[in-house]
Amino acid sequence: MTWSAVLLVTAVVWAVSVIRSVRLRALVYSLPVPMTLALVTTGYRVDGAQLLGVLGLNLFFVTVAVTHQRLRWPILLADGAGIGGYLALSAGLVAVDVPFEAALAGTLVLWVAAMLLRRRRARPSPVAPASAEGRNGLPVLLKLVVIFVGAILTALLGAVLRGMVVTFPYSGVLVAVEARHQLSEFTGHFARNSLALVAFLSAYHYVQDVSTAGALGAGWAAFAVVAAALHLPRRTPAA
Repeated sequence: MTWSAVLLVTAVVWAVSVIRSVRLRALVYSLPVPMTLALVTTGYRVDGAQLLGVLGLNLFFVTVAVTHQRLRWPILLADGAGIGGYLALSAGLVAVDVPFEAALAGTLVLWVAAMLLRRRRARPSPVAPASAEGRNGLPVLLKLVVIFVGAILTALLGAVLRGMVVTFPYSGVLVAVEARHQLSEFTGHFARNSLALVAFLSAYHYVQDVSTAGALGAGWAAFAVVAAALHLPRRTPAA
């Protein structure tokens, strides 16, 4: 990817690092900025494999959350496990031809199942002390340098994935480190928001033969509509 892509990935991670709300962090991370950059700079098409790549993004965060919080792995080692899971899934997807409609149906079924499971298992999560991240945090300028270097390294790794570069978790590798104290909650919010990414890729797929600009416009519009629907205030039943 280009230097502009690296800078934008850095900006996304930086934005996430300064947001306190886990829900808002997950929404900002869900913005299809890296996807847009990958589509513009590589010229890859969006087909069934890329749609299933959204599942790979969720697999990444689930793997990091499980290995870091349950198995007590260091966060960087857990990050490596998450990348390994995504690369394994990608290797399988690029080796076969995945029909888009079948991938879309399967993705929607899995999303609904995941949301039902999340609702069933929902419980208040312990809130990390406000000072927890501050004690472990880096000085502002040093953090920015670390994020920038990390963005370069993940961009280089993503360049070997062929079409799956579109959904590679560029900023996710660094966001997982920033959100390490609330990984389970962050993972749940991102899983919910991933439906908007499915909408983005679906709209892009059906318009991409017309023009790239039109496909990107349709994709962002679909993302905005679905994201807004997901985040509408819920009505509470009257007493």
